[in-house]
Amino acid sequence: MQPGPISLEQACAKLAELWSPRVVGRVNDQYVKVAKVQGEFPWHTHEREDEMFLVLRGRLRIGREAADGGPVSVGPGEFFVVPRGLRHNTAAEEETWIVLIETVTTEHAGDEKTDLARSLEEQLRPL
Repeated sequence: MQPGPISLEQACAKLAELWSPRVVGRVNDQYVKVAKVQGEFPWHTHEREDEMFLVLRGRLRIGREAADGGPVSVGPGEFFVVPRGLRHNTAAEEETWIVLIETVTTEHAGDEKTDLARSLEEQLRPL
């Protein structure tokens, strides 16, 4: 059990690396993660899990395969769910703070091999 409320803004402020999510909570079989992002993350797919992106600061572009409507832009206080099996990528022109809600089995970069991918062990390190 956590000792008290968690400030998502304070958790993001502690992050030193871009594209390196950290787990700050768990609800049943879902992790709550925070991350700072800027630039572009490679295209990838999560075959078995949906992925939710909530923006705290900045603006996140989520690219989707053209057949699924093309890219969406997500701003502060907004969220978007990428359904399982949908090939997507994320990008931000400026430093953007996000919250991810993902099943505990979700691989950071899905089916893609990239140096930006972080293992679950790395994501579970304390802030």
